[in-house]
Amino acid sequence: MTKKTRILLKIPVWLACLTPWALLVSNSLTSQLGPDPTKSLIHSTGTAALYLLMISLAITPLRRLSPRLSWLIHFRRLLGLFAFFYGSLHLLCYVSLYAYFNPATVFTDVFKRKFIFVGMAAWALLVPLAITSTTGWIRRLGGKRWNLLHKLVYLSVTLGLIHYWWQVKRGVLSPLPETIALTLIFLARPLTTFWANHRRNNPLPSSQS
Repeated sequence: MTKKTRILLKIPVWLACLTPWALLVSNSLTSQLGPDPTKSLIHSTGTAALYLLMISLAITPLRRLSPRLSWLIHFRRLLGLFAFFYGSLHLLCYVSLYAYFNPATVFTDVFKRKFIFVGMAAWALLVPLAITSTTGWIRRLGGKRWNLLHKLVYLSVTLGLIHYWWQVKRGVLSPLPETIALTLIFLARPLTTFWANHRRNNPLPSSQS
């Protein structure tokens, strides 16, 4: 893929990633956030972060399934950074609209409410990943150490899903589709690794004219 093609493809990716934010701004300005605007803001930003993390994790299995999808790797970092952006908005909504920027309230909630504790942990794990997402940091850390550090994304997305389950009422199954999707993504990684290794070790015979 040429650099020009990559830039052109990033335009719709940027637009898609910014769509949840644009909808939130539009709905806020037109008072269309529903009967509980604060809850709507919290839920929308949190699910946007979770979805983008899952999509970014799905890129590697897709690439392993077909070499034709190798170009997807160019968008993984962008998706991850947008996930951090929405995760930060999610945190900001809580700190401003629920805790009213009161450090004592935040501190108490973190250690009193387990869903807030794991949510904070999920966001905190994304901080070093966002900071070290640049090419310069890859060079500084080295490929192996950088890859090892960025495996924290698996723990972060898992904690994010637990955060989702723990904040809904008992018996509510709204996080179930995300749980199934993330489970399939996690299962796909070793399966597609096996498939890629098998394909590499057992190449198809070339056709003879």
